[in-house]
Amino acid sequence: MALLILIAFIFQLATILILEFRSPPKTVAWLFILFCVPFIGFFLYYFVAKDYQNRRRIRLSGSPLFRRIEARLREQAEIIEDTAGMNNPEFAGQERLFALLSHLRECPMTGCNATRVLKDGEETFASMLEAMEQAKEHIHIEFYIFRSDMIGSRFKDLMIRKAREGVKVRVLCDGLGSLMLKRSFIQEIREAGVEFHYFLPPFIALLDKRVNYRNHRKIIVIDGTVGFMGGLNVGDDYLGLHRKMGYWRDTHLRLEGDAVYFLQHTFLGDWKLAGGGEVTPGVLFPPHHCRGQERVQILTSGPDQDWRTIQEMCFGAAAVAKRRIWITTPYFIPDAAVYEALKTAAVSGLDVRIIIPYHSDSRLVHWASLSYLEELLRAGVKFYQYAKGFVHAKVMVVDGLLATVGSANLDMRSFYSNFEMTAVLFDPLAIEELSRQFEEDLQECRPVLLPSFLQRPKRQKGLELFARMLSPLL
Repeated sequence: MALLILIAFIFQLATILILEFRSPPKTVAWLFILFCVPFIGFFLYYFVAKDYQNRRRIRLSGSPLFRRIEARLREQAEIIEDTAGMNNPEFAGQERLFALLSHLRECPMTGCNATRVLKDGEETFASMLEAMEQAKEHIHIEFYIFRSDMIGSRFKDLMIRKAREGVKVRVLCDGLGSLMLKRSFIQEIREAGVEFHYFLPPFIALLDKRVNYRNHRKIIVIDGTVGFMGGLNVGDDYLGLHRKMGYWRDTHLRLEGDAVYFLQHTFLGDWKLAGGGEVTPGVLFPPHHCRGQERVQILTSGPDQDWRTIQEMCFGAAAVAKRRIWITTPYFIPDAAVYEALKTAAVSGLDVRIIIPYHSDSRLVHWASLSYLEELLRAGVKFYQYAKGFVHAKVMVVDGLLATVGSANLDMRSFYSNFEMTAVLFDPLAIEELSRQFEEDLQECRPVLLPSFLQRPKRQKGLELFARMLSPLL
């Protein structure tokens, strides 16, 4: 019997090593779990982590219709073909970075855009609801978390009213993130004519071994001309009403122009994958009057793509930085490439500053984040902990070259497992606005100083070590 148990255990070890060889951090994490809880760990791995087969299944879910849409968008949108068209003098001589970003063919750089940066829930929800009020043809909504609370009810009432006016309203929520959304809420909007789907409900995802795939995107598209994306979900938490966190600092974007086409395209792909079927393009991609000349690139990443698009952008931008890299992220669990890029930049004398929460909504993730700080502090990276409330913004500013706003955290889950979306902004005014907000946020932060950080209790260091082992899975 003992020999059979040993053979079974060795088989489990070998399976994980063979299937996860491309990702050493994930391999170590799953081996750690397996040693802590033998057999149970392998059971969890089988149902949670087996993404090597599903990647192909998801990628092949495309259709000739979607390929025709992609071709149409490339004809309809203003695609930036060289650095001279970036309208940003700092891109002069940045052919290497431009080539990297241009290589991401599914996410082209577009030239006819107007953006507005939104900095908290009150401002963002007001802008969203105002735009939805003006809808004439359709409203597409996609969120990781949608709550049936006060602000959720305001969205519900507006969706019902617009659906009864004849506007086509489609709503997509992540099955795990929106697990607590009330059935009565869903039933009420469906009865009014709103189409609703969950993206991979937990039970179905578990049976299909896709529970590790979560749709973390936040998208609204109105009539194919106005779009929203960024870090906020729909819930009272984001209005600063979280009973523990209080004020909720986040960043979102309102967009008009070519970039909205690619928000729409992403929504339609996710809608089809969630079982909503194909939506005939019709008026979903209308011609628009160019109201701005901002250059914007909408990047998407997830298990339906071969390229780790957002991770590659972060690494590429950090690698070419000359003066500064400013980052705000609620969860700081970088992969080896981004970690080394930040460390090298700091050692080279660049101004590398990272804002993370002082109070986190996840203790395990918080401990994992802190485990990465010591070596980076020694290299010269400056860390700040946001103390006014909870910082949930996902923002990066690199020189005056580019800035990013999106749903992706600077962590391995966002880079490798989640369906994410990030907007890369190249306009100097947009970069300046995000830089100003970063400096304002610093006023609400406590700096992390190396001497005092080294004095943290041994118990905390042990918790950080434990969380660090699991960090690739968090």
